Amino acid sequence: MNAQFDLTNASRAPTLDPDSDVILRNLMEQIAQDDSLPAPPPENVFVGDGDYRAIGVEYLGHFVRLGGLRPTDSVLDIGCGIGRMAVPLTQYLDPDKASYEGVDPVNAGIEWCVQNITASYPTFRFCRVDVAHELYNPGGAIAGHEIVLPFTDAKFDFVTMVSVATHLPEAEISAYAREVMRLLRPGGRLFLTAFVVAAGDPDRQNARPRFTRGTKPGTWYGDPLAPLGAIGFDAGIIENVLKKAGLQIRRLSLGHWRGIDSNHYQDVIIAVKPE
Repeated sequence: MNAQFDLTNASRAPTLDPDSDVILRNLMEQIAQDDSLPAPPPENVFVGDGDYRAIGVEYLGHFVRLGGLRPTDSVLDIGCGIGRMAVPLTQYLDPDKASYEGVDPVNAGIEWCVQNITASYPTFRFCRVDVAHELYNPGGAIAGHEIVLPFTDAKFDFVTMVSVATHLPEAEISAYAREVMRLLRPGGRLFLTAFVVAAGDPDRQNARPRFTRGTKPGTWYGDPLAPLGAIGFDAGIIENVLKKAGLQIRRLSLGHWRGIDSNHYQDVIIAVKPE
């Protein structure tokens, strides 16, 4: 294991002071109980298992506590899906000072977001990027390793990639990392989730998924018959990809997929564009 990314030193502590954390928890509870907020029919949710609203609310907490998201930030949500992260953010981001852009290759999700989120929250915009993916957009016109997102340089304060790197090969994660570096303002933060596989993780009886070695060194597959359904990487690989793009790793918070106590499922990496 690369000592620079020693998982035993991973931080899971919240960044908020107690009073701010109380305010955040109250907001999260209000969002979770607000039936007036947009929500797609359960059969249309293609972004993974679990309760649509509850997972979105959970990640709002992670964005703020782990990633330092501020109400005035300009946000880019890469892999926005059908708005699971966007809906809670409509209640957190300041409509006069903040902005939100969501991109995804699945057209049905983008159309739903435009019709149901942008219509009520005009600072929340969504755009389809026709990038190829064997599971989500097999006929895509853009190769993943050639991705260029349709935004100007240094436009965003905060970029999210939730459950994106868990479905991409290393070369495509590298392409997105270069785009994140281009699009972040100095001091801006990337919130990325991944499966960072350390020694012993695949052998844990309560690990979900139970990873097996992939065909490429350093990769792990949750299901070898569908490699991009859940892909993990040896500790240090994704971190080094981000560093090579010019980002600085600020935090690695371990997830409970490996059978440990944690308040989030996937591993969370926070990276910063240098000032």
